[in-house]
Amino acid sequence: MSQHVLPTEMLDYELPPRLIAVRPAEPRDSARLLVLRRSDERVEHVHVRDLPAFLRAGDTLVFNTSAVAPARFRGRRAGTGARIEGLFVEEAGPDRWLVMLRCNGRLRAGDRVELLDRAGAATEHTLALVASHPEGWIVTRPAPAVLEHVGLTPLPPYILKARDGRMFADDLDRNWYQTVYADPRRRRSVAAPTAGLHFTPELLDRLEAAGVGRIDVTLHIGPGTFRPITAATVGQHAMHSEQFEVSPEAIAALRETAGRIVAVGSTAVRTLESLPPDLPDTSPRQGPIQGDTNLMIAPPYEFRRVDAMLTNFHLPRSTLLALVAALVGLERLKAVYEEAARREYRFYSYGDAMLILP
Repeated sequence: MSQHVLPTEMLDYELPPRLIAVRPAEPRDSARLLVLRRSDERVEHVHVRDLPAFLRAGDTLVFNTSAVAPARFRGRRAGTGARIEGLFVEEAGPDRWLVMLRCNGRLRAGDRVELLDRAGAATEHTLALVASHPEGWIVTRPAPAVLEHVGLTPLPPYILKARDGRMFADDLDRNWYQTVYADPRRRRSVAAPTAGLHFTPELLDRLEAAGVGRIDVTLHIGPGTFRPITAATVGQHAMHSEQFEVSPEAIAALRETAGRIVAVGSTAVRTLESLPPDLPDTSPRQGPIQGDTNLMIAPPYEFRRVDAMLTNFHLPRSTLLALVAALVGLERLKAVYEEAARREYRFYSYGDAMLILP
């Protein structure tokens, strides 16, 4: 079946709300790990710390090193005091931001938003609405460090809902919702590459000692990653676009890798699969490969670069679930999800993981 006619309803499954993780496992690599092989019917139940036992010397893990910005913010409408919730999406020019805003009243160009700090107190920082945008609003950019002062961790809405009023300090989430290898110079994502949240420095050292290689790439995750597929078929979904970058060193390592390529998360998969079919012979002087990708991966899809994948358990009707289904097969994936739920694995961004091997 072509992905263009795959009915979206086939990406549905039932999950008891209690299995939605509201905080990560501690330590990170104590999360449970379901291991499946596409070549047979075996399924094993271990922990992320056991990952070195399932990889071989010569395999290469590919990590997305984009860092999460404290992109969620709160404010009030100047003049009326109406409550406003916002999400920083990206810079839209030297003195402009693109933001998503939610307010009970109708917002108009020229309105000002008075920003609140992380504790909910008033600040001197304001945003002026310049123009509407298909993704939200173009606003004036405040002081460069304002997000550090007012920004909250951009947790997925389903985590906040599942917490059901239970309070966690944002300082905890700032640490939990960031990979240990995130590059602070690349702090532009509004969601974490969640498969990478399971790694600890000690686990990375053990993998290196076992002869497992590492390649770092960058894909800045946008709010479209949370957008469910609402069209009748997967192919009718307007796939979101995200910026990626792969250094000359990473390209050279990909060309030279003889073992299996193991993508850590869907963003690493999309980056690898968005590269040109024939990797160029690069040098540092030529600079990185950069671009925007709106690649939709859904069954059936023929993977060009990815042999294996570490991933979390994803939401129904999501492009992330469709991507994993393309690697595993939709019917088998749904059966594995049923088993994971039966064994009370923890689901979604703060939840447990699955290793998909050839």
